[in-house]
Amino acid sequence: MELTSSYVRPKTSHFLPAISTITSSHRNTPPASHTANHWRTSSYYKNGGTIPSLQRGIPDLIRTDTMFYPSNRSTLSTRYTPDDWFKSNQGNYRQSEASRNSAERLRRDTLRLIQDKEQLTRRMQENTSKDIGQRVNDIAFWRSELSHEVDNIVGETAALAEVKRRLERALAETERPLQVTQECLYHREKRMSIDLVHDDVEKDLMKEVEVIKTCQGRMRQHLERATAQLVLNRAAQHELERDLSDKVTAQRIDDRCHHLTNTSNGVGFFRGIERLDPSLSLPESWSKFTDDNVLHSQGQRAASRKLRDEIEALLNVTSSEMWSQFNNVNVSFTSRVAQTTDARNSLQTHLAKTLQEIFQTEMLIESLKKALRDKENPLKVAQTRLEERTRRPNLELCRDTPHHRLVDEVREIEDTIRKLLERLHEAEGSLQNLLRTKVTLEHDLAIKANSLFLDQEKCMSMRKTFPSVPRLTGYT
Repeated sequence: MELTSSYVRPKTSHFLPAISTITSSHRNTPPASHTANHWRTSSYYKNGGTIPSLQRGIPDLIRTDTMFYPSNRSTLSTRYTPDDWFKSNQGNYRQSEASRNSAERLRRDTLRLIQDKEQLTRRMQENTSKDIGQRVNDIAFWRSELSHEVDNIVGETAALAEVKRRLERALAETERPLQVTQECLYHREKRMSIDLVHDDVEKDLMKEVEVIKTCQGRMRQHLERATAQLVLNRAAQHELERDLSDKVTAQRIDDRCHHLTNTSNGVGFFRGIERLDPSLSLPESWSKFTDDNVLHSQGQRAASRKLRDEIEALLNVTSSEMWSQFNNVNVSFTSRVAQTTDARNSLQTHLAKTLQEIFQTEMLIESLKKALRDKENPLKVAQTRLEERTRRPNLELCRDTPHHRLVDEVREIEDTIRKLLERLHEAEGSLQNLLRTKVTLEHDLAIKANSLFLDQEKCMSMRKTFPSVPRLTGYT
């Protein structure tokens, strides 16, 4: 069974579309006339009302009746509403809380399960000790002792072998989380430009790799110790079984001799047998040999039991450490995604305002160009009047008041044209700056979209599941 992590991809995918999609929708959406009129400058209405005769020469972008504007103003509208954003956040909160509650319940149940199983194992180990019973003779007593110790060492060897298998399964379970963490680090290397930062997520991912590898090293070390201890347990078991076999043979012979009678079959004369002494040991050395075998086996069982306890504690500690770091990485991912999302939203807001300002600046440039065109005819009229009045004959060629008025009018119109040209150049320079800002914002939006895709879609989707505590402790 695998425990699902508390950070799940939301059911509705709210991630940034490509910039080309925004541009195409910006160009194809027809503008609303009443909204477009809201962005008209007062100078536009004023100019459009004073000189209607020149409206036929104005580009189709400006008409006095319909007041059309460029269709790309639709990009000023955002893709999502604040209500969508709020609902998405609330959904994420509820999902996160449900996942945490589920993880907490599973953790409590698992801890209770571990405690119950440990108590059951202890009782089973205590019940494996059998009552040897009443000793009939020394051989029967030591045979019973040896048989009991053989059973204990076999059970301990089996228990150690089972713990060793659990440790191997737990070690195998760590490979997938390690691979996921390394893939997350690899995917995050694909971040672009300013987003390629050594943030908390990367630090926690590197720490997670270190934690998993450290746990794997400790597990492999205990596996080696368990393998060596199994060899010692089997050697002690072999010595006990050989001594027990000798005791069984000796007990069978002595028991047969004990039941011999005068009428028993096989009774005969064996002259001089009393002078032979084929014994190889004394009662003291005989009992000490068996006692040493039992003590040696008990020592190996104690070492094996201690090693099993260490492995049990190691499995619990390593699973806790890996789960804790897994949750830390997920929290860092969530925080980083929220930061990137906020930055993306701010960039989108600034981009919308920049697009609006570009539109208004373009309208200003068109107004300045129209104003310049509007000054051409008055200048022509004034200069033509001056030129015509130079043809007055003789003394009629007088520098009268109309002459001074015409000269002032020409100079004033030329000064106006000069100022309008200067303002036109400033507006065009401002438009270029706005366009460069727009390109920068769009590029940064693409960077943020790429980062969100890597963190949310690539990394978090791989981190949806993590081995449960029973799997990390080798039970399943």
